[in-house]
Amino acid sequence: MAFSAFRQAHIYEKRAVSKEDKSCIQCLECYDQNVYIGIKDATVQHLILTSSTNGDKSPGLTKIREGRARKLGSSNSVNQLRAVPLFNHLLVLWDRSVTALNMFSLEPVPALKKIQHVSLFEVCDSLLASEGTCVQMVTSSSRRKVLRIHVVGVDRWEVVKEVSVLQDPVALAVDGATLCLATSDRYLLCDIQTGNCEELFPHNHSRQHVIVTSLGEGEFLLNGPEFLGMFVMKTGICQRPPLQWPQEVLAAGACFPYVLSLQPELLSVYSMLDQQRKQTVSLTGARGLLSTSDGVLVFTERDIFSLSLVPFEEQIQALVRHQRVEEALLLLEGAQSRHPLDSYKELQKAITCLAGFAHFYQEGFSQAKDLFIKGELDPREIIRLYPDMCLSEDFQSHLDQINKGRDLQVLKKEDRNKFHHYLAFLGDFLRAVRGTERGLKCSKEVDSTLLRLYVEMNDDEKLQQLVAFPSKCSLDLCVPVLEQHHRFFALGSLYESHGLHTDAVKTWVKITDGLCKDSSCSDVYGHIVATLSQLRDKDTVWAFADWTLQRNQETGVQIFIKRPPDGQFETQDVLTFLETFPLALIFYLEYLIHDLNSEVESHHNRLALAYVTQMLQKEDERVRVTRGKLQQLLWESKFYNISTVYDRVKSTTLHPEKAILLGRSGEHYQALQMLVHEEKDLQAAEAYCCRAAQDQDSQFREVLLLTLLQIYLSSKDLTGAAVDLLNSQPHVFALEKVLQLLPESWSVQLVSQFLVVSLRETFHQRQMVRLQQALAQAELLRHKVTWVSLMIQFTFLLVDKEQKCRVCQRELTEPHFVRNLRGEVVHISCMGYSGL
Repeated sequence: MAFSAFRQAHIYEKRAVSKEDKSCIQCLECYDQNVYIGIKDATVQHLILTSSTNGDKSPGLTKIREGRARKLGSSNSVNQLRAVPLFNHLLVLWDRSVTALNMFSLEPVPALKKIQHVSLFEVCDSLLASEGTCVQMVTSSSRRKVLRIHVVGVDRWEVVKEVSVLQDPVALAVDGATLCLATSDRYLLCDIQTGNCEELFPHNHSRQHVIVTSLGEGEFLLNGPEFLGMFVMKTGICQRPPLQWPQEVLAAGACFPYVLSLQPELLSVYSMLDQQRKQTVSLTGARGLLSTSDGVLVFTERDIFSLSLVPFEEQIQALVRHQRVEEALLLLEGAQSRHPLDSYKELQKAITCLAGFAHFYQEGFSQAKDLFIKGELDPREIIRLYPDMCLSEDFQSHLDQINKGRDLQVLKKEDRNKFHHYLAFLGDFLRAVRGTERGLKCSKEVDSTLLRLYVEMNDDEKLQQLVAFPSKCSLDLCVPVLEQHHRFFALGSLYESHGLHTDAVKTWVKITDGLCKDSSCSDVYGHIVATLSQLRDKDTVWAFADWTLQRNQETGVQIFIKRPPDGQFETQDVLTFLETFPLALIFYLEYLIHDLNSEVESHHNRLALAYVTQMLQKEDERVRVTRGKLQQLLWESKFYNISTVYDRVKSTTLHPEKAILLGRSGEHYQALQMLVHEEKDLQAAEAYCCRAAQDQDSQFREVLLLTLLQIYLSSKDLTGAAVDLLNSQPHVFALEKVLQLLPESWSVQLVSQFLVVSLRETFHQRQMVRLQQALAQAELLRHKVTWVSLMIQFTFLLVDKEQKCRVCQRELTEPHFVRNLRGEVVHISCMGYSGL
């Protein structure tokens, strides 16, 4: 069954009085339930429509009875009828005259005399009509090329304005203060108030096919060139695309959102929303039509047909049944703008979703997603279409898509590539609605479906993003899926996001131990450590601490080191636990001292002793690094017990460390003796002097180097070392002190380099002192010259009692005054006006 926007009903048939009766219907007018017929034999007939339900003129419900008839004369047709309900007037154009009749008795209105020589007329709505005082009428003179504006009252009408035109109008329509008229070859717009006319466009139609119809709200419908129905606003612009209608259009009318065009044998219905023809009605011998509030009346020579608008809800439902959902949605939105529907929002959502399904099954996924979101579709309606997706059994669908849902089951088996595109759409749609109100109402199904979807599409990145953060995934539905597809790492993350930390770590431990295989994560052990280090559930951390450290002490200790500030363990508990993990213990103690700045003596002692133990047990590259750390600790730490550490190293070969400890005790001579004679490292001895002299004055460094020099001089084998020390540090040693220490057997030639450099340095220092003194004296002399020059400028000035200011010419009575650059004496307050 085709879609119908209007229902047709035959409401009246004019019966012939005799065989010679050739009168026929010429025009119609309708107001409420009153229909007026203008007949060719100069008669006006009043018809009264009655309906059984709310004025609905649908077939089978409309009854008609004839009212009064008025014979205006013996000949000439009634060409136009217009009702003026405000005054109960019926205006009739007959015999080139406009006559006013009473709408109900059809008696002439005595006070309103005929307006003669009228070819066309039209009544217009205006501000005067809304105020209830009078209405306006436009008439076209049949003798002159002029339009007259009349004001029509209950008992008077008069011409208030005339507008000249270049050609005689053949059709006209009025909307407010705007008049649209057609001449024999063009259409024009006229402003009734100003009289200005604007040409729109030409036409080549005969008088019979010229159409000018008001659509309301400042818009007109014209039969334009090339058989186009043109929509023109009163501003002269077109806001809608034109209609492409047939050549033989006799008349046109509008019943929003439709335009109806009449041909002799056919009535076509077009939508103003998309300019497409929606319905055709066969009418034999049609002559004209009249727009009414709920449709149109079409008349032939003896019959009148009513085409009443089908309620919009029914039209929309019919379009949906015909799977024309895009048209249904367009009609719904267009109807809502003029005729608000109570069920608009729900209808809009339902139709929008149906339009989305149409695009969905045509693989128009982008449009489908937008329409589903706009229609607030329950995500479960989409999920249920996919086979094997996570959907609760208690969900009841409100859409009839069962058969099409089975299509995806078939598609999955027959065309995996195409089915993959549908899976990708499902993911896009669910991600888009996940945080919306609709998505939150069924978040369990949405998240669970996304999880299964990512597993099937092997999208490990999105899967991990989903399970790593709190979600509503159902464990009952999702755990079997992850286990079946060997996504054990994601399974652990799912447990973790649901607060099941022990289960999460157990799952990851199985992967690390090789009990479960999952290649989606390359460093599961590192992830376990990172998780435990941030976990606030301390019982779980302790439960897996032993396993973590046994696998890798250096990495595993991070579970105690990388913890947040408010999640730290008791230090002593950790130290006790790490006693069986020496390497981890070192890292933890370093963390306490270097990161937490611990000043606890036992921490520093334990770290030093741990370093010593590690150095004595291993012979590898790590020993060199550990030795550097130990020496740095011994030099820099102020909190360890020197004797405790020294007791541990005194029986070992760690001579540099013993030297540092002796130096920290103030026994620098013994420290240097140990480095020179036991360690036999002269460079270490000199480095010791430099390190020990840090943050000390220059005399302390000199004393250390003199001590080292004495040690060198006490051994004949170290004579060369003593000479090298003197030559490398000549600026440190005082010459007189060195000369006292040098053996008498040494020749001048042996220490000549030291002596030359030392004497040169001494001479240089003396010269620098003299130069500084000279510069200071020169600076002092410069200041004295400046002072003297300033004093010379000041001279005594004698001011007598009658001395006057050179600016204001008043006497200098105050003790304070100034001289300007010209030497003139002025008041201090006048200095700014002295011109300088």
